[in-house]
Amino acid sequence: MIKTGADGCVRAADVPGADGLERESQMHEPQRLAQVFVELADTLIEDFDVVDFLQTLTERCVALLGVDAAGLMLTDQRGVLRSVGATLEAARVLELFELQIQEGPCLECYSTGRAITNVELSEANTRWPAFTPVAVEAGFGATHALPLRLRGTIIGALNLFGTQTAPLSDDDAAVGQAMADVATIGLLHQRSLHEQTVLSEQLQTALQSRILIEQAKGVVAARAGPSVAEAFTRMRAHARRTSTSLTSVAQAVVEGTIAVDVLTPA
Repeated sequence: MIKTGADGCVRAADVPGADGLERESQMHEPQRLAQVFVELADTLIEDFDVVDFLQTLTERCVALLGVDAAGLMLTDQRGVLRSVGATLEAARVLELFELQIQEGPCLECYSTGRAITNVELSEANTRWPAFTPVAVEAGFGATHALPLRLRGTIIGALNLFGTQTAPLSDDDAAVGQAMADVATIGLLHQRSLHEQTVLSEQLQTALQSRILIEQAKGVVAARAGPSVAEAFTRMRAHARRTSTSLTSVAQAVVEGTIAVDVLTPA
């Protein structure tokens, strides 16, 4: 069962790094858009932290598009979709369920290569009979999905969830697709920097790193007492303070070579 807040709902305020997103929301719209696209352009450098970048992408979608949660699926080296990032635990678990049953907005978006917008879950039982009731139980009322694609190459899909049925405007859908396109270009660009296998290796590394990070979140939560979401925030903050990759911090936590009490909030 997917866990939500005490009141049975999920909300953007529960997203790790929400303080930073709140500060961004105080900017004028052109400033926010410019900042986000500059941030996403970091993928064009030769070496970058894939896991942290993909998490940033989902968080910025929540900040800019007026949705309550976002999740991301990418294909591994065998072409199988995997969940690699989400802003809320409820969204992450829902995406894992979607992969398990092979049904839902991300799967449909990836298979067709077309965006899915403004689907009210109360009316989606016929479309996704297994996925829909679980999504509604998690507190979501609407869903959207945007493909990560470049021309004929599709490497994943971005899932957006809202607790209400407020529609995603055409402008917001265009911004969301633009962010997904920039992310796709950045990932695919690595092929031109290295051999043809680099992209699949990077995505596979991201998937393996995500498993390690999930284990580390559980260790920090068990030993230090914070929520799983707060455990992730602390590890990420420590990685940035020490100029260390998030994966390296997670590895140290799991191996016990770093004390969890040094993982303080940003």
